[in-house]
Amino acid sequence: MSFESYFRACSYATIACGVLALAVSGGVGMWLAATFAAVLAVSWKLAGTRWQMSERAGLVVVLLALPAFYLDWSFQKRGADAASQVYAGVSSLVHFTLLLSSIKLLQVKSDRDWLFLYLISFFEVLLAAGLSVSPTFLVSLALYVFCALLAVVSFELRRSSRVVPLAESRLLVANDAKFFRRGGVRNRGTTPRALRRLPVAAACLFALIFGLALPIFFITPRAGAGVLSMPGGAASTGFTGFSDHVTLGDIGRLNESNQLVMRVRVEGPTPARGLRWRGIALDRFDGREWSQTSDASAAYQTYDGNIFRLGTTEDITRLTTQTFFVEPIDTPVIFAAPRAVALQGAFPFVRRDRDDGLATRQHPLERITYTVYSDTYEPPPERLRADRMRISPAATANLRRGVEAYLQLPSNLDPRVANLAWSVVRQSGARNAYDAARAVEAHLSQNAYGGRYSYSLDLRESGSDPLADFLFNVRAGHCEYFATAMTVMLRTLRIPARVVNGFQAGEYNSAADAYVVRQADAHSWVEVYFPESDSWVTFDPTPADGRAAGTSGKGVSGSLRRYADALELFWIQYVVSYDRQGQRTLARAIHDQINSFTYAASQSADGLGSRLSALWSRAGGGASPFASIMPLAVVGAVIVLLATALLILRRKGLLKFSWPRKRARDADAVIVKFYERMTAALEARGLRRRADQTPLEFAAASGTPEVFAITQAYNRVRFGAQHLSDSEAADIERFLRNMEGQRA
Repeated sequence: MSFESYFRACSYATIACGVLALAVSGGVGMWLAATFAAVLAVSWKLAGTRWQMSERAGLVVVLLALPAFYLDWSFQKRGADAASQVYAGVSSLVHFTLLLSSIKLLQVKSDRDWLFLYLISFFEVLLAAGLSVSPTFLVSLALYVFCALLAVVSFELRRSSRVVPLAESRLLVANDAKFFRRGGVRNRGTTPRALRRLPVAAACLFALIFGLALPIFFITPRAGAGVLSMPGGAASTGFTGFSDHVTLGDIGRLNESNQLVMRVRVEGPTPARGLRWRGIALDRFDGREWSQTSDASAAYQTYDGNIFRLGTTEDITRLTTQTFFVEPIDTPVIFAAPRAVALQGAFPFVRRDRDDGLATRQHPLERITYTVYSDTYEPPPERLRADRMRISPAATANLRRGVEAYLQLPSNLDPRVANLAWSVVRQSGARNAYDAARAVEAHLSQNAYGGRYSYSLDLRESGSDPLADFLFNVRAGHCEYFATAMTVMLRTLRIPARVVNGFQAGEYNSAADAYVVRQADAHSWVEVYFPESDSWVTFDPTPADGRAAGTSGKGVSGSLRRYADALELFWIQYVVSYDRQGQRTLARAIHDQINSFTYAASQSADGLGSRLSALWSRAGGGASPFASIMPLAVVGAVIVLLATALLILRRKGLLKFSWPRKRARDADAVIVKFYERMTAALEARGLRRRADQTPLEFAAASGTPEVFAITQAYNRVRFGAQHLSDSEAADIERFLRNMEGQRA
């Protein structure tokens, strides 16, 4: 291959990779990409022939393309909404760049034209980066960078070869170096070594660029989403069931779709009855539609890095941390596990309604990421059974103010519903509100006490009272009917209850360490109020066969699908949605790993030194002369092996290796560091130790058992010359991580 052909191949590959990046991001359709590929093939065939356009003709065609761009943009934005008009401009710009590239490819090209084509391809990659939130874009970007390096190097060699004097060119040929002559490389039927080495050089440059860019990449946070995201996704499917007015059956429409809604990473304790992602709670039912009677909501302002304080908890060890990666959907609802006490996310505002539902701005074209800290604790059944059944309207006066709304019933409610509720309670022998609620739940979900119900997405109820038709005629429906039936039955028993719409936990992906939640996981359940403990407790009357199963599949295909999903989640977390909170989380994780490694290395070195000293003593050597320096020697030996220091010793002729390194602190010294971490975490929460306070006085003032435990360990090590066991050190580390997590 001649150098000229090699140069054109590299340049064409760069241009093709720019269009490929647009294709994988959805900016170019299949037919348009195929058309451009045909233009590339024709341009390759016409190169060097008289059929190429002249530069003047190419300039005229480019000027004529400007009105075409305006007409294309005007046609696409006609009749579109505001969001679609933005994408209409992006789509027209993509068409215009492809048209300019095609014109330049088909004309006679000078160095300036090749540079113009390179710039257009780079602009196409930038457009693709704005359109894409998929890890497939990374593959196309890597291909583009590699091909662009080859093209730029070849372009510079080609340009430089024209200014090499003829005598010098002959000398280079004679020395078999680069085989340059005027206009290119001498073709002797074989590929010159310089051409074969160019891909290797480009690969080395690519690795160098990647290595230098990676630290900058993680230091600099991103905005969080593709700013030119295409309209569509969940928003275009009609994401119903999460507004203040929901018609009976709306959630069932979501259950028919397997479209991705969000991914959730969970840390900390989980409820015994499983996780659910709460969306919106509804209190009023007119027989066909659920709604919220109150539109009052509390607004929260951020502080300290986009954190919203929503409540408090009695015990931080009960907090469940959930990180949500939500796809574009047309609802302002913020999903979370029940009883959120804190929220962290880049939201302009957060509102909380009377029913504990969270909401912010809508994001129909944007992925959002946020972290919720929820106290998922529910009182034990023994305590909940203290609530006796309210059998008369007068007894509602004892309820908390505002709970009366959760006893509302439709004016035209079929009397058979109340009779059924009392019949179920009598058969179960329930004497309190908790047992009555469990009896109604079992009647619907487990067909206990005469129930005969089944789950179905095929809605067959009819008439003016769909609830009565479901309970007494059809006896089949989806989760919304079961939740509505239980709520209304409990209200006839004067037990406050409400319907909650949200999502089940979803399918757990072990490769991603996250739950994958789809529209098929949309769910309705019931929350029952117990005034004695002032708590809302979750009940789920839907039969088990009505709860979505995993959709990734089994075998090799299922595993590949789960790994692909894990890769996409990594891309979203550390590329698309990587912000300052992500920086802090990553830095904290790295810091914890370094501390853990340092502590483990210190323990291993001490243990090995003790064993070697014991062996020396048993061998008759008495006290080991190396006992004091044994841990340092072990650590030094590991460094020698990793750094290939044997070669250094051989070069310098040294008999012993001495590497200046401070030995890792032992477990007791690490505890002192733990106390500094504790005070920093407390200062972030507003608890600062005064100069006149002793550590124990400060711990007592904080009123936290964990702080008192860490302070006692600190005093024992620092001032009592005592040592801590491994289990005590592990407990202190756990206490600190909980405190630091609460601070984040």
